[in-house]
Amino acid sequence: MSSRDVVLGRIREALSDRPRDELPPTPEVWPETGADVATMADRFASELEIVQGELIRCESIESARQELGRLVEQLHGRQGDSVSKPGSGPDALIGAVDQPALRQLAEGLDAQTVAWAADDWTAPGMSHLAAGLVEAEYLLADTGSCLVASSTSQERLLCYLPPVCIVLARSDRLREHLPAAWKEIAPRVAEPERRGEFVIITGPSRTADIEKILILGVHGPKRVVVLLVDTPL
Repeated sequence: MSSRDVVLGRIREALSDRPRDELPPTPEVWPETGADVATMADRFASELEIVQGELIRCESIESARQELGRLVEQLHGRQGDSVSKPGSGPDALIGAVDQPALRQLAEGLDAQTVAWAADDWTAPGMSHLAAGLVEAEYLLADTGSCLVASSTSQERLLCYLPPVCIVLARSDRLREHLPAAWKEIAPRVAEPERRGEFVIITGPSRTADIEKILILGVHGPKRVVVLLVDTPL
């Protein structure tokens, strides 16, 4: 028996003793300090700026809607000529995950501006979208990261296929770090009937593989904008 077989055997034995509905303990990687929302929001803003992300603070969903309108104007100005779709996809500027808060945010925008993700959308058909619109389940202050729950491949693609990713979030979903959010995430990902996964978005996609020159947007969005609402949605 090889060393690999011994290690795997010990893992299987340890797992077999745990009830199937018992969740693993929360990893104590970093202790929680009990930081308040204002402190975490400031830390989140600072970390997001470091990774070239953009944060727009909004007092309410109404002010967030106004900011989205300004972003739509920018996208129209940069979109240029329309691009034909080589597959099934939306005839719209923005593709959005169909969630109540995002419906509320996009209120008043027509179908040519926002289309809601459908199961028949294909990656080629979504390739002409100027932006993806998603909602963050949690925000990690220590890294400026957004945790987005995606239940379909189309929802995942909206996080990184369009050149701009717009994230709606609310301040009461701020957590100090990933371990602080784990006790809320773990029960959801353990549900047998649950589809999809969490996507962690930490600023625009970037690489410095070629001659150590930083380039944005190679493997994902070139621009990430977080609309942080201070009141419940």
